[in-house]
Amino acid sequence: MSNSLKQAKKRLRQAGWDGLQPAIVVLGGKQRLILLGMPSRRPKKRIWTISTGKAGFGTQQESGCTPIGLHRICEAIGNDAPLGTVFKGRQPTGQVVVTSTAPHEDYITTRILWLEGLEEGFNKGPGVDTRERYIYIHGTPHTALLGQPASAGCIRMKGTHIMKLFQYVQPGTLTVILPPST
Repeated sequence: MSNSLKQAKKRLRQAGWDGLQPAIVVLGGKQRLILLGMPSRRPKKRIWTISTGKAGFGTQQESGCTPIGLHRICEAIGNDAPLGTVFKGRQPTGQVVVTSTAPHEDYITTRILWLEGLEEGFNKGPGVDTRERYIYIHGTPHTALLGQPASAGCIRMKGTHIMKLFQYVQPGTLTVILPPST
């Protein structure tokens, strides 16, 4: 097990994670999202390639960075939406985009897991609040960009992958986001 994953599990345990319930780890340096826990209904694949913020990692508002530290899912949106459903303001628009090569369009598709920071003054509170920054784990049609930083701060996943992850998590699921070299 990598040092980063060990560190993430330690932080999750300190926050009350028992190792059985689902938890999410985002490894920024590897551009991977790992689903932990759930021994009785574990999906076959628990590691997915993602895309984090093009501007890097950080917690400042308006930075375009992916926030770091301990979070939880505060809302899960889009349960019955078809693959590729485009959301604006967390509402389905009626548009469906499964693949796209237009990188200037920052589509939020398929499902939304809205994150809330749990560390006061770091990723929660004025100027650094993950929830107020509207940071999500969400689907993207820009699958060619997965594996490299390319988002406006959110964590992007392939549509079919976010659909799978969405089945196993819920509001309250703990999430740790680690930047590169942690």
